Amino acid sequence: MSNPESRIDVKQFVSNFLEFQYREVMMVFATLAVVAGSIVFFPGFDNLSKGLQADISLTLLAAFILVAVIAGVVKGMVGFGYALITTPIFASVIDPTFAVVVLAIPPWMLNMFQIGETNTGLTFLREEWVLVLLATVGSIIGVVFLAEFSTGPIVPFLIGLVIFGYVVFQVVQDFVTVERTHNPLGLSVAGFLEGFLLAVANLGPLLPAYFHTFERDTERYIGGLSMVLGAIFTVRIIQMALFTDLLTTYRLWLGSVIAVVTIVGLLLGTYLRRLEVDEEKFNWFVVALLFVISLNIFRNTIPALFM
Repeated sequence: MSNPESRIDVKQFVSNFLEFQYREVMMVFATLAVVAGSIVFFPGFDNLSKGLQADISLTLLAAFILVAVIAGVVKGMVGFGYALITTPIFASVIDPTFAVVVLAIPPWMLNMFQIGETNTGLTFLREEWVLVLLATVGSIIGVVFLAEFSTGPIVPFLIGLVIFGYVVFQVVQDFVTVERTHNPLGLSVAGFLEGFLLAVANLGPLLPAYFHTFERDTERYIGGLSMVLGAIFTVRIIQMALFTDLLTTYRLWLGSVIAVVTIVGLLLGTYLRRLEVDEEKFNWFVVALLFVISLNIFRNTIPALFM
């Protein structure tokens, strides 16, 4: 599992961007969008902490930034994990609904960036348009659900069980490898549930698990995930902004700021992924990451549900 393009040619990147090459334009667009959001929606120094509904110290804020950067590294390396890492941690300190809304912005930027970086475009949409469509429908239903109901810790707990079960399955089966297969029903169900769960809890392990089992081309695996997740988060943001009161200008600004910080981790993770990586080590990293994520979810949900 390797990519020979481990070196970053800045001059070539700029040249391609000025020629409006797809990859470079998408990457720059994603980056500039969140930079612009962090400037345009800046609430003023007197209102930096308004709406957080929590006493955020400088130490805790620094910890949040560190978590966002680390999650960006993971996303750049394996194509998923950002929301799975950040959401449980942020939601343990600030209002969970607030965290879910704010943390829709950084994954949007990450996925749009990786759509360009992996050169995933219309070909994937032509092949997997049903997946993208059902994921979008699931996201729309999930946003409506989030605006009307408070799910509490039960949904994240169930997601944690799914993640833990997948980890046990992969370890027991010695990292089962299934040759790339196309099961329209299985892929469609995974996509629909991915969209719904991301909208409700900002946690979506089903599609990454499906792709990790059946899709072994790293660039297609990461690019495909980014295309689906990018569509989900785009619809979520538009729907929350125009049809609910969930996405305020302050939340949009805060999400953009977190996304800007995350860019550092994303670039580092992307560079590490382009180095030659042994597939067995990659599998261990993915499964270990999911195991830690499941434990963190349990840490935040089991006391609330059973104690």
